[in-house]
Amino acid sequence: MDQAEKRKQLIELDKKHFIHPTSSLKHQQEHGAPFIFTEGNGVYLTDITGHRVLEAMSSLWNVNVGYGRAELAEAARDQMKKLAFTNCFSSMSNEPAIKLAAKLANLAPGHLNAVFFTSGGSEANDTAYKLARYYWKLKGKPQKTKIIARKKGYHGVNIGATSATGILSFQEMAISPAPDFLHVGPFSAAELKKLIETEGADTIAAFIAEPIQGAGGVNIASDGYFQEVRTICDRNDILFIADEVITGFGRTGKMFALEHERVVPDMMLLAKGITSGYIPLGAVVLSDAIQKELTSGTDGVLLHGYTYSGHAAACAVALKNIEIIERENLVENSRIMGAKMLEGFRNLQQEVNIVGEVRGLGLIGAMEIIHPATKLRFPVPVAPEVSKEAAKRGLMVRTVVFEGMDTIVFAPPLIIKAHEVEELLHILQQSLIAVQKKVMAQK
Repeated sequence: MDQAEKRKQLIELDKKHFIHPTSSLKHQQEHGAPFIFTEGNGVYLTDITGHRVLEAMSSLWNVNVGYGRAELAEAARDQMKKLAFTNCFSSMSNEPAIKLAAKLANLAPGHLNAVFFTSGGSEANDTAYKLARYYWKLKGKPQKTKIIARKKGYHGVNIGATSATGILSFQEMAISPAPDFLHVGPFSAAELKKLIETEGADTIAAFIAEPIQGAGGVNIASDGYFQEVRTICDRNDILFIADEVITGFGRTGKMFALEHERVVPDMMLLAKGITSGYIPLGAVVLSDAIQKELTSGTDGVLLHGYTYSGHAAACAVALKNIEIIERENLVENSRIMGAKMLEGFRNLQQEVNIVGEVRGLGLIGAMEIIHPATKLRFPVPVAPEVSKEAAKRGLMVRTVVFEGMDTIVFAPPLIIKAHEVEELLHILQQSLIAVQKKVMAQK
């Protein structure tokens, strides 16, 4: 069977049996998968037809150390040969989970020293909400149940995580969000203070925020915002939860994004870059104060846990992944290459009329698409057309087009080299120019 026939067969099987996450199921049924990837190497992916693309999104913000890292496969193999999995319920444990918990405590800022493992970011979010409420219950304040999140924030798709997500499209899917979730503007500390006053601090368990909003369009708060948030939470006896699922492990040019602000949260949520996507894993890192309350506040059982909490093979892969990040100095490379990428975006802003605001920190960035005459978005989003054109030319990017946005977002692997950043910018430039000619000709 040749590759064309094999691709056709796989597309038909895909249409019939595979329900894709966050995808247009109708489009899938009509057109099939646009790419069936078969190989990854460094910052590149190759599909079944042999078409190679520079993967400027690290898949879903998570392949930090790049594709094809044999060391990570070997770490999984070696651990699986000894002990692939054993449950961690009833105080059972395993060596990789213990060592990874200790490593994360060492990496995390300030008093964040205790770790609860999950299988991913959505589970980490739901865990944090439950633990925050449980913490206040143990402290004799069971009425502190409300979680304040930010508009345009994204925290996952479990019921609790979806309810915290400040993007209405996600909440409207199943219509019925969980109770006690509130939302404020993404950059206004004053609005947060006002909401706390309105609701009453004695009803609020925690405030949660991504240091940089990812799926909401790579939105970056102004300097000092999170320091003010930390102060507001402290004054009102509210826990501060930092969702570093996207921004953790070097993405922003620091190991964790809140280090830019020198702010230490009460809980920090991790996933994605913790294993660079080679195996599912997430974590909630807790402060000493929360751990103390959870351990001394009751003699009962912590009735929360997942089958794969502390999965031995996943933890072994995470340890090796973090070793690679540190050994290859990828956090610093993220800072340097991120600055180069942002400089390139600013040059494109001057060269291409449909490029509006550009922003970035480390290797996470965004580019707004605007109409040259009005400086507003086009009546129909144009960013997806740029994405399609770029894919044809060998560059994979992602777009954000809900709730009035028309944005291209970027998060290439932290291993990216200068010449690969230049390749990214060159293909992006050619794609933007091609789409600009097309959309302006339509007028």
